[in-house]
Amino acid sequence: MSTSTVTTDPSIPPAPTLSFSPVVLPVPGRPVDLQVRVTAPVTGTDLPVILLSHGHGGSNFLSSLHGYAPLANLWAAAGFVVIQPTHLSSRTLSDRLADAPGAPFFWRSRAEDMTHILDRLDTIEDTVPHLAGRIDHDKIAVAGHSLGGWTASLLLGARITDPDTGEEVSLVEPRIKAGVLLASPGRGGDVLNGFMAEQVSILHGTDFSTMTTPALVVAGDKDDSRHFTDIGPDWHADPYRLSPAPKALLTLFDAEHGLGGISGYDVDETTDENPERVAALARLTSAYLRTRFQPGSDDWRTEREALTSGPHPVGRVESK
Repeated sequence: MSTSTVTTDPSIPPAPTLSFSPVVLPVPGRPVDLQVRVTAPVTGTDLPVILLSHGHGGSNFLSSLHGYAPLANLWAAAGFVVIQPTHLSSRTLSDRLADAPGAPFFWRSRAEDMTHILDRLDTIEDTVPHLAGRIDHDKIAVAGHSLGGWTASLLLGARITDPDTGEEVSLVEPRIKAGVLLASPGRGGDVLNGFMAEQVSILHGTDFSTMTTPALVVAGDKDDSRHFTDIGPDWHADPYRLSPAPKALLTLFDAEHGLGGISGYDVDETTDENPERVAALARLTSAYLRTRFQPGSDDWRTEREALTSGPHPVGRVESK
């Protein structure tokens, strides 16, 4: 277990957090145990939960419970319990699971991991020191980056046509009340014309029209995923535009796929390193989720006005 102090504003005293890993959850039928990291504020009760799904990047450990510390720490400092699984698609497991059913992306298992976590939330709470009795089990959000954002969209209600069977699959998790999609893939079909289109066939059959759970979609205006599509950065706004209300879209200015460096501190795969952007993103996403969980809260409006207006806005927000 490690502790740290984190702040998004130099004028505010840092909030202490703790991080504990691994919490090991045996899951019948899963080829390896489900391991998670939990990051939480040191103090506070009735804490909401963010389930954070990692992406499928080229680094070995960022795509596991060891990644996304910049976001996990900032969200915990803002009063959330952040739970990060290592999905079966993680490169830390690829040598052992290369021939396992569902490899290499394990799209169904990724979503099911989050359901297993919610089923065992009491166990997690009792295992992590100083956490027992402090979680609000009715305030659950899911967040994900890149392929993790696509996983989050399935839990929020998006459906997929199974590329192997042609069956329409729903993995919606009703216990999840809100979501944050970070640089998530957009629509499939003919727009997927890059060299990765055939390799990631699961993206072709995504249907956002059933994604009814409230969500904030975050897209970088320089996130041009040419390996998937030639539409440009606007592709990552599809989960907002193609899903029903209530939704919000945060477009971050000058942000590429790493959104400033959310997957890790000083990592090579971040092409747009910008700690201030990461801090602003954490503030905005935290405010959005607090407002979803506390109707009448002014946090989302206040942070949105502070960070997306004035002479140096970090981005723009639209909603429906």
